[in-house]
Amino acid sequence: MRRLILFRHGKAVPHDAAADFDRGLTARGMNDSAAMGDYLAQDHIEPDLALISPSARTTMTWQSAKKAFGTIEERFDRAIYLANSGNLLRLLQGVKDSVGTVMLIGHNPSIHDLALELAGYGDRYALARLKEHMPTASVVVLDCDIDHWSDLAPRSARLERFRTPERGEGD
Repeated sequence: MRRLILFRHGKAVPHDAAADFDRGLTARGMNDSAAMGDYLAQDHIEPDLALISPSARTTMTWQSAKKAFGTIEERFDRAIYLANSGNLLRLLQGVKDSVGTVMLIGHNPSIHDLALELAGYGDRYALARLKEHMPTASVVVLDCDIDHWSDLAPRSARLERFRTPERGEGD
């Protein structure tokens, strides 16, 4: 059994505030990201490895959220920044089998697309909400009944939860 946590970056400053890669988070984005880290840690959902896009907003999301966890291996990968969902899936398929839980912090639309591609079953109401929208600082937790990350495939995961910071729904 493997667990995947997909974490969309927190609310970013407007597009005209900086070059896209350099856009940081708003105060709300920082607070939401920290709250989602706290939420996961309180439910004992902690990654063994965090894969993070090195953009300013994803880095700040991770910096805010990781305060809730113990020591976690982290890897910043430029390929996540403009990746499509297929590229993200291949990245995850390359994770070492010694890693039980991976957190991927990335961007829309790819992170949302990946969540929809992987979630083959789970709570139908959470799935319906996920199909509509994956707001900033949202977290999708997927349980994958696989022995090797290389076996991760579309529709192979159960949506364990979909949590948004605004409403706190999705358990």
